[in-house]
This record gives sequence, C-alpha cells and structure tokens, in this order.
Amino acid sequence: MKEKVAEALELIRPALQSDGGDIELVDVDEATGVVTVRFLGGCAGCMMRQMTLKSGVEKVLMEVVPEVTSVEAAE
Repeated sequence: MKEKVAEALELIRPALQSDGGDIELVDVDEATGVVTVRFLGGCAGCMMRQMTLKSGVEKVLMEVVPEVTSVEAAE
C-alpha cells in the first residue's frame, strides 16, 4: 500500500511544485488506512494547506488507492 500511495503522490506533486511547495510521505498505517504527509516549501506555511490536504491530496489518494481512509498532515 505504501508504494501505491507514493506513486499517487507523484500525480499531485507537480501542482504543489508549481506553487513553490512540495509534499513528503511520512507514514502509511496499513491497518487503519491513515496516510500522514508533510507539506514542504511554500505549502508548509500556506493558509490554504488544510483545504489542499482534504480537497486535493486526500481526494486523489482515496480515488487512486481505495484502502486509504484519511490523510493527515504531520507538523
């Protein structure tokens, strides 16, 4: 599952990089389906990161990797 999540993040990464940010996979809890990511660069301090997390990253990951139940941001 971790490999599938990493591949799915590669689909999202160009959009984040175009805004001066990036994303890093921190953890995948295969038992619960919870994925933890860390925003980097411009995304780290962006006021819209929670919306990006839920409406962008989580939505894509849940579509591409059905085992994902939630995506959380690491601080």
